[in-house]
Amino acid sequence: MKKEKLKEFLDNLYIKYHKKHSSRDPVWNLHRFSDEKDIEIAGLIISCYSYGQVDQINRFVNTFFERINWKPYEFTKNYQHIKDKKLLKNLYYRFNDEKDLANLILGIQKALKNYDSLKNLFLKLYNEDEVNIMAPLNFFSNSITNNKIYYLLPNISKNSTAKRLNMYLRWMVRKDDIDLGIWGDKVSPSKLIMPVDTHIYRISQKLGLVNRKSCDMKYAIKLTEKLKDFDANDPVKYDFALCHLGIDKSYEF
Repeated sequence: MKKEKLKEFLDNLYIKYHKKHSSRDPVWNLHRFSDEKDIEIAGLIISCYSYGQVDQINRFVNTFFERINWKPYEFTKNYQHIKDKKLLKNLYYRFNDEKDLANLILGIQKALKNYDSLKNLFLKLYNEDEVNIMAPLNFFSNSITNNKIYYLLPNISKNSTAKRLNMYLRWMVRKDDIDLGIWGDKVSPSKLIMPVDTHIYRISQKLGLVNRKSCDMKYAIKLTEKLKDFDANDPVKYDFALCHLGIDKSYEF
């Protein structure tokens, strides 16, 4: 497909899918929060558990938020394991158990104590002059996991695509009917890295966007650079549409 036709195709996909509640995507859970302190914490938790079947993801995160009365900031900031672990009892999701969720909450709590917000943690190494967000991405993940990688957050040094973490940053930085953009005043959408999983890898290969066999961080960066040919200021805007391409049976892939 020629560049002009491919840009038209991708732009039409964006227009089709960027409408609010156009799918059961986990991002819509975030739209139930209005306070930015809740949004950034809820967003990280939702993104960390965004693997597997979408209905199971939504069921799990809704169960958790119901248990904490839909107050993720207040719960996380004041979390005491001895007193509050009962609220996490039997909160299992696929590969992760209640201990993993407790570790994630404690990691976020530590970040809040040290930086006051997850936004400030990310901004610690963010540099507008850098071509992308690799440095703050790595710092952000390691600060919360404390080098204890337990699947929910990636080890950037292992060259994974860090799909769910990049998706979280998309939610925080971009602003439209889908993404909430609460960090957009400090972080440019042009610096984001495309969230890549095996589905996005397959679709982008079919479209001829990237010629690379390994599905890794280098692939994600190459795909992002290619998408900048179509929108240099906001290449990751195509993520939501590409995620649903292939699921939508009106397209043959």
